[in-house]
Amino acid sequence: MDCIKLDGMEFYGYHGCLPAERRAGQAFFVDVRLYLDLQMAGLHDDLSATVNYAEVFATIRDIVEGEPVNLIETVAERIAAAILREYPPVSVIDVTVHKPSAPIPGKFRDAAVSLTRKRS
Repeated sequence: MDCIKLDGMEFYGYHGCLPAERRAGQAFFVDVRLYLDLQMAGLHDDLSATVNYAEVFATIRDIVEGEPVNLIETVAERIAAAILREYPPVSVIDVTVHKPSAPIPGKFRDAAVSLTRKRS
């Protein structure tokens, strides 16, 4: 299946279970894979036959920079649900939400969750 990839999208949000995370906020990074048929878009050079990834970026930004939640799992679920709801050509989405400044007592490079959701 064809795929549109958006990697390393950076946003500032206030998600987390700790009061300090909610107060100060931190950077979150999001990667998505949108699976859809891109053949007609490619053959006819037609934006209406695909998904506008600038609009997808804006949808994701609104979620990550919007209402704070406790878990990045919730952020990922909201992204997947919004993309499947707002962009009908997308049949499957993979979402990874990275929280590299998670409050973990020790050295680590990244904390992240990944999920895959399909149109029902």
